[in-house]
Amino acid sequence: MKHILSIYVKNEPGVMSSVSGLFTRRAFNIDSIAVGTTQDPLVSSMTIVMKGDDDDLRRFQGQLLKLADVLEVRTLPYHGSVTRELMLVRVAAPVERRAEIIAIVDAYEGKVVELTEDSMLIEVNGNNRRITGAIGLLEKHGIQEMARTGQIALGFKADDH
Repeated sequence: MKHILSIYVKNEPGVMSSVSGLFTRRAFNIDSIAVGTTQDPLVSSMTIVMKGDDDDLRRFQGQLLKLADVLEVRTLPYHGSVTRELMLVRVAAPVERRAEIIAIVDAYEGKVVELTEDSMLIEVNGNNRRITGAIGLLEKHGIQEMARTGQIALGFKADDH
């Protein structure tokens, strides 16, 4: 089962290493990790996606709260949250295949950010399903290079449903 941990930490050097080290010491893999500052420059938000059962999740929440730089830990429901990530991908794009590639980019509401004689650099953002779908269709064109951010997430407000 996938879980999303939203962790607010002090915006100081070494905090990400300390938090991710906890997972390493417990031999758990992190599916995704993203860190950035919040509206308060002294606080960063870490979003970690992990697999595990409910006991694993509770254990990690408790362990995280013991770290001095961790201010708050929340679990966000995986299907009750807005999640986003960003992908940059360079694909082979000979002239005769560009229209097909652009159609894929348009279908995923992406954009071409660079065009060369033989390649396109494409930007796509969205949830994990959207990114994975775009990759699946672009693979047949020859992915030359790719970078993805980790997922970021915010839960829905309970009173907005």
